[in-house]
Amino acid sequence: MELRHLRYFAAVAEVLNFTKAAVRLRVAQPALSRQVQDLEDEIGVDLLKRSPRGVTLTAEGKLFLVETLETLKRVDESVEKVRALSRGEYGELHIGYAPSPTLEILPPALAAFRSAAPGVKVTLHDLAGDDLCIGLHNGSLEIAVMIEPSAESAAGLEFEELKRYPFYVAMAPGHPLSKLKSVSVERVATEPLVALRRLDYSEYYRILDAIFSPSKLRPRIVVECDGASSLITEIEVGRGVALVSEIFQRAAGKRLVYRRLSNSDEAHRVGIARSQKGDVTPAGEKFCEILRQVSTPAAGKAKKK
Repeated sequence: MELRHLRYFAAVAEVLNFTKAAVRLRVAQPALSRQVQDLEDEIGVDLLKRSPRGVTLTAEGKLFLVETLETLKRVDESVEKVRALSRGEYGELHIGYAPSPTLEILPPALAAFRSAAPGVKVTLHDLAGDDLCIGLHNGSLEIAVMIEPSAESAAGLEFEELKRYPFYVAMAPGHPLSKLKSVSVERVATEPLVALRRLDYSEYYRILDAIFSPSKLRPRIVVECDGASSLITEIEVGRGVALVSEIFQRAAGKRLVYRRLSNSDEAHRVGIARSQKGDVTPAGEKFCEILRQVSTPAAGKAKKK
């Protein structure tokens, strides 16, 4: 039994006429009659009563027609779902992200994607940088929107830069450094520094090293925080200052004061990370393209680690 047998039977059963069904199907009537007869022989029951005036459905034929139409409907739905999947319009997409650094690009990208592909179920995973890399490696994440990972974490990953944000010194209102227009790396080195936890944010320490090492200085870290919220609180209560990217200001708002880091070109590079061995679905590729569209200036080229 093949799908064509079911389609032929359904066509005859719906119009109760072999000639009309043959015209609809664009097949010869003898061939159609033979295919339906083969179906009845395989099932072992008569589905149609034939007479010179036409055909009628037997009780078995009526039941089989209901089942046949349901089967054909499911087949058509399955074909359409597969086609939609190939167009990036169906499926499930697991996206990892770092909340603060992606604040500018992720929300508009999600809105545009949900409008373009409403049939895709998007699941977001808010994770620390190193955990995002782990998720990409083990396949629990398809893509991640994040800060460029450290060399150690990025082994086997591709990173495509979308945005670049310079660094600022964040401090509590009224801090002595707030009287300056900008703050040098050397001056920051004399201050107690609030930082993210090394265990989860190895890329942050890569950046700190790149900022301080040219001056042969070491930051004086007094507290490590497990996320942006606790980092903001520690700065606000006066535990120290912090080096944060420009986009961080949107998360903290007016609770803190910011001054540009004057003598360092280091920046937070935010972009798309994916596994070199990973199979990114068409939906994932569509989302990446939307991320590129909402990011300005234009995204850079992919870099392999």
